[in-house]
Amino acid sequence: MVEQSAHHLLEPVLEPQCSAKGCRAPAAWQLLWNNPKLHTPEYRKTWLACDDHRVSLGDFLGARRFLRDVAPFPAAADAPIS
Repeated sequence: MVEQSAHHLLEPVLEPQCSAKGCRAPAAWQLLWNNPKLHTPEYRKTWLACDDHRVSLGDFLGARRFLRDVAPFPAAADAPIS
């Protein structure tokens, strides 16, 4: 029998971060989108955004007609796990 280490229990928990390249700010917004050429109409993918990148990420998705909704991101403790 192989003994398993409990080291993974000591790793820090990362808070949800902005999806903008290079940004590590806490997520404040969720941008819900889909690509109609690939996804069914009800399917949603999620990008997270900080306050500084909400508009630029939304504009990127909007220009491609992918953006479906923007909503506040719940606190990490309240976020659903999928």
